[in-house]
Amino acid sequence: MSEQILSQEEIDALLVAMADGEVDLEKDKKEEVEVINYDLTTQSIMLRAQFYALEEVYDKFSNLLPELLSSSLHKPVEVEFVSTEMVKYSEFIQGFSNPTSFHIFNMDPLIGSALLAIEPNLVFSLIDCMFGGDGKPLTQERDFTLIEQRMMIKFAEKVLKSLEKAWSIIYSVKNSLKKTESKPEFVHIVAPNDLVMVIVFSINGHEFSGNFHLCISYLMLEPIKDKLSAKYLRDKYLEHTWDSQIQNLLKDTEVTIIAELGRTTHTIRDLLAFQVDNVLKLDRLSRWIMYLNLI
Repeated sequence: MSEQILSQEEIDALLVAMADGEVDLEKDKKEEVEVINYDLTTQSIMLRAQFYALEEVYDKFSNLLPELLSSSLHKPVEVEFVSTEMVKYSEFIQGFSNPTSFHIFNMDPLIGSALLAIEPNLVFSLIDCMFGGDGKPLTQERDFTLIEQRMMIKFAEKVLKSLEKAWSIIYSVKNSLKKTESKPEFVHIVAPNDLVMVIVFSINGHEFSGNFHLCISYLMLEPIKDKLSAKYLRDKYLEHTWDSQIQNLLKDTEVTIIAELGRTTHTIRDLLAFQVDNVLKLDRLSRWIMYLNLI
């Protein structure tokens, strides 16, 4: 096979093209890849692991709410758990526009306040369904009317009631609506740099869909974090698993029972003078008597 050698004219043409920039000499150079530092020990990751048991609350809540909303809206709806993350409160609240349906509520006996935030497109769709419509979203957003705000308060109370039932599987709380707001700049439940757990759910109907958010501060959950861990949940299940077996084993266990019917005090002289069929009265109720049979 003969070697292919460039002629002098071809070499000259190649040199001219290189000088004019027509030939890319760095064609095979690899593009630089942007590297972003990611800390696997970040506090956000660690905190999410501490609250693993809340996953059961989300599932329970997603199953309870559709039936309640379907009967209220007179339309079939689906509720799905979307995501959960731990962020700073300032980052969370900045993601909402004006207006948004904010509902601040308490979770007694937990200390502090939590937040229910309903996106505006979902608000208008829900209100349209409440008044007999199909729930089609508005093409242009506007402020909520007084009637619309009252309707959303009733909706929020139903959501919080379902959330209260869902929480009962791990910890008993009592939810109560505290305040309603539509402007994010007026909503303050914790300091801007405090960590909050944000749980996102979606509501899907035939003609509409939208998200609502639950925001619970870490300071509220910190006192009960031991009951929300994966280890506590696992131990709880194991405890229920062994209950029936332990009860069956206890049924065949021999137990010695000693009962004290009462007490009385006598002198040695009285004791020596006791005869057969003497009656000793005790310090308890008069019906408790003891017969002393001397042999």
